Amino acid sequence: MDGDAATRTARKQVVLYPSPGMGHLVSMIELGKLFAARGLAVTIVIVKLPFEDTGARGPFLAGVTAANPSITFHSFPQVELPPVQSDHPEAITFEVARVSNPHLRDFLAAASPAVLVVDFFCSVALDVAAELGIPGYCFFTSGAEALCVFLYLPVLHAQTTASFRDMGEELVHVPGISSFPASHALKPLMHRDDAAYRGFLSVSPYLCRSQGIIVNTSRSLEPRAVEAIAAGLCTPPGLPTPPVYSIGPLIKSEEVGVKHGEGCLAWLDSQPKDSVVFLCFGSLGVFGAKQIREIAVGLEASGKRFLWVVRSPPSDDPAKKFQKTPEPDLDALLPEGFLDRTKGRGLVVKSWAPQRDVLAHDAVGGFVTHCGWNSILESVMAGVPMVAWPLYAEQRINRVFLEKELGLAVAVEGYDKDVVEADQVASKVSWMMDSDGGRVLRERTLAAMRQAKEALREGGESDVTLARLVEGWILA
Repeated sequence: MDGDAATRTARKQVVLYPSPGMGHLVSMIELGKLFAARGLAVTIVIVKLPFEDTGARGPFLAGVTAANPSITFHSFPQVELPPVQSDHPEAITFEVARVSNPHLRDFLAAASPAVLVVDFFCSVALDVAAELGIPGYCFFTSGAEALCVFLYLPVLHAQTTASFRDMGEELVHVPGISSFPASHALKPLMHRDDAAYRGFLSVSPYLCRSQGIIVNTSRSLEPRAVEAIAAGLCTPPGLPTPPVYSIGPLIKSEEVGVKHGEGCLAWLDSQPKDSVVFLCFGSLGVFGAKQIREIAVGLEASGKRFLWVVRSPPSDDPAKKFQKTPEPDLDALLPEGFLDRTKGRGLVVKSWAPQRDVLAHDAVGGFVTHCGWNSILESVMAGVPMVAWPLYAEQRINRVFLEKELGLAVAVEGYDKDVVEADQVASKVSWMMDSDGGRVLRERTLAAMRQAKEALREGGESDVTLARLVEGWILA
């Protein structure tokens, strides 16, 4: 037996179960790295959506294992899905987890791990853990404020027979967070008879009966939300309040298996400090051709330096939401002459940029973001203030939290309409880079960065929380 194999045999095993989709997988891998560094053997199970393009995943996972020998991957067989009555991909994600339970049961029965940690969307797997006597935990990849909403959803559900979509701008009140308009609820929650809504509604009891919820945040970043959950204020009646472990902010430690990001980083090297606005909208954030042109006109009018990731407009086929989109045709999408007129002060990159590394670059002074939680944390950890442009998932709630509670972002007006106008893009970008208000935002973001790094250092609040959790598993 070689040294690595002997070490793995001696280590207690933890199985991590992310939901499909790169954002959740990347967060779970980072959690796995923390566990491996503290003496656990980590196996991450991979589930594939029926229509998901996974061509780039193999090399990515191979790169993770090569750099982290204590982390291995196990892929479940493709599952057959019954018809799902929903237009929302989240409904399919919940269903994939449900029909994958037999594969999980077989795998866990053979592996006999010390602990199972499941993604929010795979909470139904906690039934299997309970059946086999394996302690089951949930890893929540978003922040504590979103967790408040999901834990409290059965209470909101019982308060009314109306769907969120029928409540308009009526305020929704959830303990621990700023109230938000019903129109800002997640799209899959808008209709209470939808399969996706039922999936989200079913999660809270699983979370409450778990051995604990591991959250990608720090108590110092979200004190009110973390304390509300811990005090049981978000727990539905008749359910136990689970322990909450804030172990973040957890962001990608490096861009793994990626080779084509050097061009934009080299371009940033030639730009002045804090002078560039970075626009990037996540792996699922796509705009129609009209919105792309409005952004281009706004950026040109602002006169500011920019680095902009442009993706092809969306397909009308919902089944293609998770599939690889073709490279954008910039000549067709951008105004005539735009690239020539902005040459030198602006760079447009196709489809993807190494976001973590871009945000960490000294030249970047502002971030126009869709408000996905991973992106928020990467921006906070780099000390870069944000222009909020929420698009999907819990991002509208994140926007309220970022702007109203933390004061780390300013929102574009019109994100809840069909199109954000060019003059709004120009004015918000200029405000961020030039105004006294933008400077205040930058100072607040730098303070949040220092707090976050303090939480993660040895002996910091997140570090101690993680150490106690893992120690409990090792000594059990």
